[in-house]
Amino acid sequence: MAGERKAQIIKEAMRLFGRHGYDSVTIKQLAEACEITEPALYRHFPSKQEIYNAVLDSLKSILNYSDLFERLENESEADIILTEMAAHILDFFDRHRETYRLLLYSTLREHAKGRKIFREIRGPYVIFLTEQLDRLFSIGKIIEKNNQITARCFVGMVFDCALGATLWKGFLGKSYRPAEIIANNVPIFVRGLSA
Repeated sequence: MAGERKAQIIKEAMRLFGRHGYDSVTIKQLAEACEITEPALYRHFPSKQEIYNAVLDSLKSILNYSDLFERLENESEADIILTEMAAHILDFFDRHRETYRLLLYSTLREHAKGRKIFREIRGPYVIFLTEQLDRLFSIGKIIEKNNQITARCFVGMVFDCALGATLWKGFLGKSYRPAEIIANNVPIFVRGLSA
């Protein structure tokens, strides 16, 4: 029962932090959203910061990028790596829209926690892609580039596409399916990398 209550608190906190931002959400609002008292909420988490940390920890588990990384760690084709990474990110944010709002709020408000969210959500993709681009260069599959910049740009582009699809409901009034975004953008990156 305590585990279920903690999960409920984390879920409601993610929703509220994503909708209103960390600073605007109070313990009272969190308790009301969970239909419990503030003292009951404090029995599960000693502070709002601890709730926020639990939300971030839960994000890592629902991102589930370890399976993706394991599947791609020996892939020798850049287009497959980029396509599968983009599909994974776009699919995740399509299913977990509140997560993107949480990321956006923390970043736009220049909140100290924004860096932590970046490290927890975007960082693993950038690090993994940088490593894969370094590996592909070492076997002659791609040309020499600053692979960290390339990885950051690619992941940033995909996150921006997720932003358009989840928050703005399209780009300049037009909605595109994730497959259309991937089919359009991955070849641009691959052509720029090809040896």
